[in-house]
Amino acid sequence: MGDEMTDPATAPAGYGAVAGEAPLLHEKHLVSRRPRRIRLPVALFFITCASTFWAGAASWDPHVLLTTDLMSVRRTIVRDWDQGLIYMICVLAILAAHEMGHFLATVRYRIPASLPFFIPLPITPIGTMGAVIGMDGMRANRRQLFDIGIAGPLAGLIIAIPVFWVGISRLDLQGEQPGAGIKLSTPILANAFLDFLQPEGYQPSPGLIRSEEIASSQVNAFFMAGWVGFLITGLNMLPVSQLDGGHVIYTLFGKPTAHWIARGFLFVAITFVVLANAGIWCLMLLIVILLGADHPPTSNDSMPLGPLRWTLGLLSLSIPILCFPAYGMRFVP
Repeated sequence: MGDEMTDPATAPAGYGAVAGEAPLLHEKHLVSRRPRRIRLPVALFFITCASTFWAGAASWDPHVLLTTDLMSVRRTIVRDWDQGLIYMICVLAILAAHEMGHFLATVRYRIPASLPFFIPLPITPIGTMGAVIGMDGMRANRRQLFDIGIAGPLAGLIIAIPVFWVGISRLDLQGEQPGAGIKLSTPILANAFLDFLQPEGYQPSPGLIRSEEIASSQVNAFFMAGWVGFLITGLNMLPVSQLDGGHVIYTLFGKPTAHWIARGFLFVAITFVVLANAGIWCLMLLIVILLGADHPPTSNDSMPLGPLRWTLGLLSLSIPILCFPAYGMRFVP
């Protein structure tokens, strides 16, 4: 006898149930058999390839990105196609690693999930809003949801950290920053890279907990891709709602503690946006508020995590602190 289970629909009366009564349902019969969508994820992937390639070729300059002159578009692509290609490959590698970390974890635990949906964002400096997968998270137990939630950020950082490192090592910050254009704030981990690598023209400021600003005209494709990778990873690991950080917080502490952490974070985030005039995060806050700050329960909240997962989970709470650029980017006309 193995672990195989005969389908009750084809089993004789009395198999797995009392004769004359409805047959017992097993877990496998509750799993959706609907095939995954293929065309839409593939189409969105190629559109995101185009939008990120154009953002890189246009040197992340909003004025160039918004041009409707086809001859100007052609000249821009011919001149900087290599920069666009490098940026596209690096950004998509980071996003793909992040989402495949989630996806492979769902496959391992047989949790129904979609293929990754890449989100193109044309005519913007970064060309994308990241990627998502859809899954039936309430079928996962506490341990499974922890693994699914944390797998994405860790996989994404494996690519984002070396990409950002290369980008920072190739910076040339000699001379004054241009007065107009996009200004990028740096997260704490990027400040540590800057202090260690000392790129051309870099003048270190005291302390790691600071916000440097680097003009988009001074960056390279690796730096910009790494910055976007850190932004997306840090954003996803914020401890609220059903973001990856929300999954981790809920599986570590359960309710009501996780709910109070999420609500407290949301209050602090709103206060920061108002006091620091960081309006760039208003849309994200609105989305989180509409989704709800509280995380829904898992299929089994009492499933133990074990010391290894607890240690990894607690360490992962530092990811948004180290990787998230608090002031994002701002446009100076």
